[in-house]
Amino acid sequence: MGYYNYQQGLIVHHLNEEGTWNTHLRNCRNFILKSLDFYKPSVVTVLGSGWLLDLPLNEMNDLVSEIILVDIVHPPEVKSQVATLKRVSLREEDVTGGLIKQVWEKASGRAFFNKLRSIKEIKVAEYQPTFESGLIISLNILTQLEALPLEFLRKRTKADNESFLQFRKEIQTSHISFLEKNNSVLITDISEIITERNGQIIEKPSLLAALPDTNFREEWTWDFENKSPDFYSKRSAFRVAGLFFQNKTGD
Repeated sequence: MGYYNYQQGLIVHHLNEEGTWNTHLRNCRNFILKSLDFYKPSVVTVLGSGWLLDLPLNEMNDLVSEIILVDIVHPPEVKSQVATLKRVSLREEDVTGGLIKQVWEKASGRAFFNKLRSIKEIKVAEYQPTFESGLIISLNILTQLEALPLEFLRKRTKADNESFLQFRKEIQTSHISFLEKNNSVLITDISEIITERNGQIIEKPSLLAALPDTNFREEWTWDFENKSPDFYSKRSAFRVAGLFFQNKTGD
């Protein structure tokens, strides 16, 4: 479904931007360190660890007993990087709660003449870790959980745009619901700010689900596509929010 290429494309984009991501990455790392100071966890689980660009791994390694990095796939370079860190372990899991496998099984054999009529039969479930997760950090993945499954489904179903919008919202809502049941940190883009070639600025929401009110929240801007704008010479930035969640169950 393109996860290896997607991951490789992300690091290439980062390199092409020649440092314009640095403020965002620093904000992410600082926000995570604030969360460790607030929660003082012994175990931390990072969902969407990726290339570790936005994660203060070395500092975390000095502050907690165990760090679990979770992603659908881990780049070989990351596996080599953490191999000597005894407190760090890697897990390759689908944090959409099995959505990726479900989409593949229902749509992979579909083509132009036998497209799925709708996507209503695809059920969105909460992610359920099979290990003691401690403090959970959802790191720049909330609006990305839907990206490749939707791209895959758009070519293989007859669903309309409204159905896809609802599907996106369900995926995001499920992830937020999971985070609310734990001591968690969420860092996510909430909207995309596009500057057209003619100077016109358009802001489009990337987050469709509602974020709950929390006692601790910060926002900043991520200059996502500044040095190497797309074919039409547009520039793209994201409005980003960081939030703390506290376990609602009282466990």
